[in-house]
Amino acid sequence: MEVLFYIAATVTVLATLRVITHVHPVHALLYLVVALIALALIFYLLGAQFAAALEIIIYGGAIMVLFIFVVMLLGPLAAEQERTWLTPGAWLGPSILALVLLGEVGYLIAVGDHTALTVSEPRQKGISIALYGPYIIAVELASMLLLPGLIGAYHLGRRMSKESRSC
Repeated sequence: MEVLFYIAATVTVLATLRVITHVHPVHALLYLVVALIALALIFYLLGAQFAAALEIIIYGGAIMVLFIFVVMLLGPLAAEQERTWLTPGAWLGPSILALVLLGEVGYLIAVGDHTALTVSEPRQKGISIALYGPYIIAVELASMLLLPGLIGAYHLGRRMSKESRSC
């Protein structure tokens, strides 16, 4: 299991480096999705199945929201840029890294060593008590950060569409 952890960690680091260094935002988002899935696998290997599920559900959903923000900001240019950015070669790197992760998950399923799945007490209860107990203000502040992002994306998109109509 230790080897699987290091493979997933390597995939996470490589994908994250590509997110930071890639020029095209759509390519960076593809690598970001791979990095988040690899991080979820790391959580699973460490015995935090709930955190792994949250990683995929919350951050996977957040990536979709981020992608929608990008499309809103680009407006009518998005369709043409997407054709040039999403060439078949752009999918090669994320596909290879995702296949490595898929091989790891297949190995975990084939081996059937799921000893970490037997938990004596539900961890979800402890996590929820911690989040909605002493950290309730931090959780609410983090949730309020999405609203200014949405309003900003709306105003930028609206201003860009007015400028394109006036030309």
